[in-house]
Amino acid sequence: MSLLEHPKARALLEDATVTAGSVRGCRSQMTRFLQRYLPLFYREEQRENAGIVIAGRLSGLERKTSEPIAYQAGLQRKPIQNFVGAGAWDDEAVSAEMRRHVAEKLGEPNGVLVLDPSAFPKKGTESCGVQRQWCGRLGKIENCQVGVFLAYASSAGHAPLDRRLYLPKSWAEDGQRRKKCHVPQAVRFQHKWQIGLDLICRSAALPHRWVVADDEFGRVSPFRAKLRAMQELYVLDVPCNTWMRDLEEELPRRRSRYGPGRKQPLMRVDRWAQGQAPERWQTFAVRAAEKGPLRVQALSRRVQTRDPNRRTGPEERLIVIRTIEAQPKVYYALSNALTEPLAELVRVHGERHRIEEMFAEGNGEVGLDHYEVRSWVGWHHHMTLSLLALWFLVLQKRRVGEKITSDHGGANSGDLQSAAATPASERRTNRRRGHSRAAA
Repeated sequence: MSLLEHPKARALLEDATVTAGSVRGCRSQMTRFLQRYLPLFYREEQRENAGIVIAGRLSGLERKTSEPIAYQAGLQRKPIQNFVGAGAWDDEAVSAEMRRHVAEKLGEPNGVLVLDPSAFPKKGTESCGVQRQWCGRLGKIENCQVGVFLAYASSAGHAPLDRRLYLPKSWAEDGQRRKKCHVPQAVRFQHKWQIGLDLICRSAALPHRWVVADDEFGRVSPFRAKLRAMQELYVLDVPCNTWMRDLEEELPRRRSRYGPGRKQPLMRVDRWAQGQAPERWQTFAVRAAEKGPLRVQALSRRVQTRDPNRRTGPEERLIVIRTIEAQPKVYYALSNALTEPLAELVRVHGERHRIEEMFAEGNGEVGLDHYEVRSWVGWHHHMTLSLLALWFLVLQKRRVGEKITSDHGGANSGDLQSAAATPASERRTNRRRGHSRAAA
């Protein structure tokens, strides 16, 4: 008997099968999904174009920019390009409605807000906010745009929430470039952590208990202070060279003095972790992985940290997490949850991978990184429509309980365009040029 013939294997294969019937309802699902959002577009042609763009982003196109999406739908490219790049519709209203929708479908009191920047490599100097800066995707300084993104994670799944383009100081102070890229007058230079705070405030109504982010945010003492003032619990990564003082272990007092022992000296978190005895580490299973549950070891300590200005901060909790493998990865994080079980802090920290999954799905499934717009408006229009398409995909995955991609037929472009079409588009079909892909 082969492995695939084993009864347990056959049962697993049957559970993993996506049948035609399970995805046949995508067309009606798309229609119902769009009914919630299309009223936010002011004119009939905007509503039609929104449906076409979202359907195109869910299709099997290799390059999901405005031009191939338009041609696939049998349209000229300029109306779609203008709709995405400069259309007079309110992307903030659409984004706010998506957050309400996410709250309805995935909201839980123990939910997690996940904050992360993402860079998009670009050529040239004309795209809004582009310059040589750190590009996480390439792991080096490169010419790119950077966006700050917020996602939501709960036991019911994960979904996108919000986005904002980072405008470097050189751009924010250049009136000519601002005008050329249609940057609103109200937009001023903000550090990424300040943009992150704004995004968190805009999602404050979503049921959640935690905020997590990488060390680009966690290393910033004012960011952590603001979250404490907002009464947000956080688990934030910090660099390995963060300086801290152990508050749980005092040095022996000097013989010539009376009273309590002396405070521990400041030291780097990585050096402190390396000096911890093996019995202090606890083992946890954090989430499923390709080869079974991902297991990690972790420990925590009450500490004070020192900021770049050499000021010592308030009491926080240091969490050190290392993977169990030949070459372990080690993560250092700070939290203001001083009394939570370590198991909960490890679980919450593990939720940060959800936004990495979101970027992978966004780039691979809906073309999040496929755009040719240059203006402030165009970037936010593109990201809003792409995240909306990704949110629809999340809902479909939950509906059939299995990964759906365009290759499975779950998001057939012809069906979705039909679902998105209005009577005006149907009348226009007879006047369109015949494109073989649209006819398919």
